[in-house]
Amino acid sequence: MGKIAFVFPGQGSQTVGMSKELAEKHSEVMDYFTKADSRLNVPLSKLIFEGPKEELTITYNTQPALLTTSMAILEYFSKSGVKADFAAGHSLGEYSALVAAGVFSFEDGVYAVRKRGEFMENAVPNGEGSMAAVLGLDREPLAAVTIEVSESGHTVSLANLNCPGQIVISGSREGVELAGVKAKEAGAKRVLPLDVSGPFHSALMKPAADQLREVLDGVEMKDAAIPVVVNVSAEPIQSASDIKDKLIEQLYSPVLWEDSVAKMIELGVDTFIEIGPGKVLSGLIKKIDKTVKIYSVSDEESANAVIEALKEENL
Repeated sequence: MGKIAFVFPGQGSQTVGMSKELAEKHSEVMDYFTKADSRLNVPLSKLIFEGPKEELTITYNTQPALLTTSMAILEYFSKSGVKADFAAGHSLGEYSALVAAGVFSFEDGVYAVRKRGEFMENAVPNGEGSMAAVLGLDREPLAAVTIEVSESGHTVSLANLNCPGQIVISGSREGVELAGVKAKEAGAKRVLPLDVSGPFHSALMKPAADQLREVLDGVEMKDAAIPVVVNVSAEPIQSASDIKDKLIEQLYSPVLWEDSVAKMIELGVDTFIEIGPGKVLSGLIKKIDKTVKIYSVSDEESANAVIEALKEENL
């Protein structure tokens, strides 16, 4: 019998109106949006359901919005009785995985990611940092490029190892531009600048990491009920103190998504269920391993379809 992993998306998957229909029909789903509004003392649910998009895309809004939406969708899906053996999330999505695994209460999780977003937004003055996706170049030659550019005085590093041939780099604006040019010289097919507000998962996020530690020290964290495969090491962990350390490191370390998926497969996972808006992770997992089963749950219709499909497979 294969194992099941629940995976949760990160920034970039948000859309105005996500989960609105589900929340309007099911009071237990709406509860999450109400709880988020009251914990943060801002009308987050109105922003999620109605926009404007520009405001929803600000990091300190996007992060709690995605966590709230993912948890609300999980609440609806959990009625199916489908249980996960492992959980993981991409960057911000790791917090959704941790709330799902019982490490944080939902309210503490939504507060922590609101603060995380603020710290990330403020760590580097606007316009001084950037990120770019590099397509068609392996991690070793790209890592060599980033080291060379950083040694010349312009910070840049690998940020997201998403799937074979898709790696995001992050750092100072000049560092990312230079590394992009050199990556193409080294054989990259394309370099696409990303529309983000800062150089996430790079050394430039260290100031944000120090602030985040203070916030995490102030919230209750429990050991995880199921193993969570974390971004920083691509290893399953359950101890609350280990998890806290990894969350701090995660801000300035690469997201080892490809390795995390490979690790879960190695541990017997053959079914991945993406819970939250969009299908970004489903697409990446498909590129990592075509043989596993991948489902995405983003609304009532997709949740019911996945529940039916799993019943047929007797999972």
